[in-house]
Amino acid sequence: MVEKYSAIKRIPSFDIDMSGTLKPASFLNYAQEAANIHADYLGVGFDAMHTTRKAWVLSKIHVIFHKLPKWRENINVQSWHKGANGYQYFRDFVVFDAEGKEKLISATTSWLVIDIDTRRLSKYAELAEDEGRCISEDVIATQPPKVIMPKDVEPQLAMTHAVCYSDLDMNGHVNNVKYTEWSMNAIELEVANSRRLKELVVNFNSEIKAGDVVEIYRHSTVQGDDIEYIIEGRVNGKGSFTAKLVF
Repeated sequence: MVEKYSAIKRIPSFDIDMSGTLKPASFLNYAQEAANIHADYLGVGFDAMHTTRKAWVLSKIHVIFHKLPKWRENINVQSWHKGANGYQYFRDFVVFDAEGKEKLISATTSWLVIDIDTRRLSKYAELAEDEGRCISEDVIATQPPKVIMPKDVEPQLAMTHAVCYSDLDMNGHVNNVKYTEWSMNAIELEVANSRRLKELVVNFNSEIKAGDVVEIYRHSTVQGDDIEYIIEGRVNGKGSFTAKLVF
């Protein structure tokens, strides 16, 4: 029987923001490492995939922050492979307090497999067709939604970012966590500091590489007691990613 990934982590000082709570991007770093370790356990990790010139890339993520853990707190990070549909492979994550009593974060993700040399989509039949390596348990029942900048608005250019050394991963493109960092940096500081991020959705639409200059636009609306932001990153006028953040 396949087991879930499960690990206890202590929140370090470099993973918190000015409020003393976990940064959203820091959770995504934990999730990325959990996915890497569990993929190795399933036999489809980086080394195994690399022998066939394949690589995992994140397509979409949807995170619900029920309660952000604080500096020095211990948390339990769990993850598992949920199965596949066509070219999409699904993985869920959940974070509890160290005792496993309180759910702090829920997340669901959609992944793609690409050919490293051609950058084209590829299927990984060994995993897609093996239900024995799948745990059919939903943290969030629906798959991550599509995020689109509304066509009837004029979004504000919030920042411009030249892709540099610290943005890149070992596949040679921008690491998926950086998109959330950029999105959080595009939010007005007074909002990011005074409100808790409740929900995050990111769509990774096209690869961003070294040397690219990303223009990051934002549009916000008030939804009841919440502020909802749509963020769009463009390279040479073409949309590369979109995100929704609800505070």
